[in-house]
Amino acid sequence: MTLTKQKATIEDLYRVKEKAEIVNGEIIRYMATGGMPGCAGDEIYSALRQYAKQYRTGVAVGDNKGFHVRLPNRTSFSPDTAYYIGPNPGMKFYEGAPVFAVEVRSENDYGLTAEVDMAAKRRDYFAAGTQVVWDVDLLSDEAEAVVRKYTAAGGADTADAIFKRGEIADALPALPGWTMPADDLYEKQ
Repeated sequence: MTLTKQKATIEDLYRVKEKAEIVNGEIIRYMATGGMPGCAGDEIYSALRQYAKQYRTGVAVGDNKGFHVRLPNRTSFSPDTAYYIGPNPGMKFYEGAPVFAVEVRSENDYGLTAEVDMAAKRRDYFAAGTQVVWDVDLLSDEAEAVVRKYTAAGGADTADAIFKRGEIADALPALPGWTMPADDLYEKQ
């Protein structure tokens, strides 16, 4: 007799008490974010919130919020920061993908396995309708990339743009008129 494991549902995810996503029918839990990545996500959220107030075309979404999507291998996202254009979800998860998603690397987001997993997640974002994904790497030195910008048009494997310290990052074509200095991603001492 073979037992098959039942796939997790969005209702199951509503009962999880920490940041999690449903991938390949399983609930994947994430550890709490550390200081540097958390502060970087907060800075991006703050800048996105100002954009939302000015343009009134969507909403800035901070960490630990759920997005319900319907892909063959994924039922949800929980980006570190995002921008969403769509109906107010009330007490439920946002329905559909954000137009802009940010993944800030934590200390365990390095190495070959992490790179493969992050590229797969970007593919899922694009398949769900996200236009731009930022990969934020705070451990890179000043001469290297801080933000790698991927677009749906360019694909999940090669960054369309790379922003270094001292440069101004954007989220085009998802958010016309919105920019952010890469230096703002570093906690001010």
